[in-house]
Amino acid sequence: MNITIQPTMLNGSIVPPPSKSQAHRVVIAAALAGMGCDRLPAGLSQDIDATMNCMAALAAAGKELPRLDCGESGSTLRFLIPVALAVTGGGIFTGRGRLMDRPQQPYFDLFKEKGVFYEQKDGVLTVKGELKAGVYRLPGNVSSQFVTGLLYALPLLQGDSEIVLTTPLESEGYVDMTLEVLEQFGIKVLQRENGWFVPGGQRYLARDVDVEPDWSQAAFWYAAAALGSEVTVQGMNEASAQGDRVIAAQFRQLTAPGDVVLDVSQCPDLVPALAAMAAVRQGTTHITNAARLRIKESDRLAAVTRALNALGADVTELADGLVIVGRSGLAGGVEVDSCNDHRVAMMAAVAAVRCERPVTVLDAQCVAKSYPGFWDDYEKLGGRIMER
Repeated sequence: MNITIQPTMLNGSIVPPPSKSQAHRVVIAAALAGMGCDRLPAGLSQDIDATMNCMAALAAAGKELPRLDCGESGSTLRFLIPVALAVTGGGIFTGRGRLMDRPQQPYFDLFKEKGVFYEQKDGVLTVKGELKAGVYRLPGNVSSQFVTGLLYALPLLQGDSEIVLTTPLESEGYVDMTLEVLEQFGIKVLQRENGWFVPGGQRYLARDVDVEPDWSQAAFWYAAAALGSEVTVQGMNEASAQGDRVIAAQFRQLTAPGDVVLDVSQCPDLVPALAAMAAVRQGTTHITNAARLRIKESDRLAAVTRALNALGADVTELADGLVIVGRSGLAGGVEVDSCNDHRVAMMAAVAAVRCERPVTVLDAQCVAKSYPGFWDDYEKLGGRIMER
């Protein structure tokens, strides 16, 4: 599906959808507590549907390894690899797009050490064996998702375990969110200087937990406001464990003139929205410590650069970041390749409000990965779009 946008300012108030990051964690904890996999309605996003379906497959598993289709969700895959080992002795994982090419080496290194079988072949990952209690050493600067996966699985083992970080932790807010959900479902984890102590023999307890609105999706409406639209974001929890809540402070930085440096090591998902804001402002914006974006649904640093420059922005791609020289407006009048990346598509849609000519977003249906209602909300705020 391709969407053509007629440039116009947006106007109105919006409540973003439930947090995808928090929803993954609540679905997994609820399923491990025996609550079933219907804690959230189907269709919240393709990624959450993938996690719900995988947890249902784990619950229904017999003697054979369950087949777990993770769609394009990196969170689903990385969270559930150790969970599947703890619950059913392993699983057969599949996915789409670039998912099965995304690195899993921190797990593989641990599996070699712990004697867990794994095989990755033709886009299928098979893991099988006993996940044993003990010390798990892994880097913190590859992805916090590996930490979260272990934090969910290790409490289910009979003995005590410890997670030891060998490098500084990035995206720390996501681990904080994991720890918050685990505590809500009765799981105890103790913070250590360079990791966590996880007592074994624990049980997840059934709890009713509400999922708050998503700060990473709110970021695109903040971007629309920064670009001149009269959009008000409502329903957000200012004290949220979501690390992406920093978008509120970053919004204030980018709506003031002058040069800005944004270290996104703790909030990489915000880069597309931040780049849209930076493209039309007074000053140069330096986005740093963003190398991990190269292994997302797209090479997101490259995709953001191509998309915004096609619209008429001045973006320079670096090895681990972007340099964006703000302009007074954008030309538009082009087709923008979303690279099947939901955040690139939403970025292009928001940037279109400051374009002189229409903008066509290719593969616009990819927003369903995280925000299926995005185009409806865009229209509700006065956006003029046409499917073609």
